[in-house]
Amino acid sequence: MTKVLTTDNLSKKYGLLKVLNGVSLSVEKGSIFGILGPNGSGKTTTLSILLDVIPQESGSFQWFEEAPNYQNRKRIGALLETPNFYPYLSAEKNLQIAAQIKGIPYTEIEGVLKTVGLFERKNDHFETFSLGMKQRLAIASALLGNPEVLLLDEPTNGLDPQGIAEIRNLIQSVAEKGLTIILASHMLDEVEKVCSHVAIIKKGVLLVQGKVDEILSQEPMVELKAENMDALLVALKENPLFIEIKKELDKYVVKLSKSISNAEINQYLFNKGIPLTHLASRKKNLEKQFLELTN
Repeated sequence: MTKVLTTDNLSKKYGLLKVLNGVSLSVEKGSIFGILGPNGSGKTTTLSILLDVIPQESGSFQWFEEAPNYQNRKRIGALLETPNFYPYLSAEKNLQIAAQIKGIPYTEIEGVLKTVGLFERKNDHFETFSLGMKQRLAIASALLGNPEVLLLDEPTNGLDPQGIAEIRNLIQSVAEKGLTIILASHMLDEVEKVCSHVAIIKKGVLLVQGKVDEILSQEPMVELKAENMDALLVALKENPLFIEIKKELDKYVVKLSKSISNAEINQYLFNKGIPLTHLASRKKNLEKQFLELTN
């Protein structure tokens, strides 16, 4: 796969405080890459370095397999922190100012407004917009110039559930057009729903990165239930495949030492004289994985 971004041991200090400590990332073209971590973990600092807003202390990074340069920077659209527009100007006027700054023709404005669902509100003042609409306008501004990569810093921060859903749908629709999206967030649920890949950072240290599905399936788990729950428990404890057994309401949640099909589990217990009344795979959600890693 083509690498859109690679970082090699990025580090950054503010005085004695080390906010990034040797972070190495690899982002594939066409992915939705989530940088996940609690507030203060170094997410915004990472994006700021990648956009040449601030310099790194040490380490390096490459865009499109090249050292950072002006031409490559023009291939990247970005939304860092709070959207900044003139409240008394319309959506269209604000985008015209953004287009002038970027040296982009006004003819692109109609397209990006339609992409973010604000074309019908193009003549309305920014100050009349909801938080979700303001965030969508900021994404429209980032899309000016037809970038290949979109960097978004906490795009759903402060939004209500409807606004979060709108931004999530927008990110997915933009990604379907072939853009690579790098998304920094502390919202575990949103990363799990939107991203194809994730890197988890705590206090400036990269803990893990990879495909979301792979990270979630690191420890396979199943739910089991039988009419004779006592006999089921005995059979599970006899087999080293089942490494952790917890009772949840009327069923057992069992962690496996390795991946095994549900059919094999069912056959093993049937041979023990225990027909199952419930058998289902369960993936550890990203929140549990995140909390275990960061603790």
